Amino acid sequence: MADILQLPPLILHPFSGGGEPADLMEGSKASLALQGLIASEEEESVLYRRMVAGRYQEIRMLLFLGKDLFRWLRQAVEHLCSGADADKRIAEQSFAALIVEDPPESVKRKLEGWGVSDRRAVFSRAIGIHSLFEEPPPVESLSPVFLKNYHRYADHAYICFQHLKPFLPLDGKRFKFEIYASEEYARLLSDEWERPSESG
Repeated sequence: MADILQLPPLILHPFSGGGEPADLMEGSKASLALQGLIASEEEESVLYRRMVAGRYQEIRMLLFLGKDLFRWLRQAVEHLCSGADADKRIAEQSFAALIVEDPPESVKRKLEGWGVSDRRAVFSRAIGIHSLFEEPPPVESLSPVFLKNYHRYADHAYICFQHLKPFLPLDGKRFKFEIYASEEYARLLSDEWERPSESG
């Protein structure tokens, strides 16, 4: 059996500003009401504003998640391809496909524990959105068509990113890495630093 290769951990950082988590729920309810799927006594213009606010929050969240993912993609390439005999077909797209399609079981379980039910959609759209925007664009600069259907644009942007260059698909069973919230990872490092002093 081939050796298991350890990759750097994927660290996810918190993000702030641009609204409250409640905007996401209100935006989802407003979208359902506009589609006639749930009843609402609110005026259509009010529902529309709430939907737009919620969608914009979703875009911001995905963009910041995408920043963390792109940081990890670069680290993974550097980690695996630093030697002179490295396979030049291994690219950021190789690891993007790995995290979206075939991450380690420990990563899948942790994401499920965090309540992430559709890992593929969340990670692929985060990569797609961050391939379009380096920073959150002002909401007024985004067209209503984009805001309403951003997930479709994000899906296609991910596909475009994956097709930017030929890459070697990786066998998920050969790679191991962990995923951490940044605070959790900081505690882990702190514990490791304190351990030697306690034993010495």
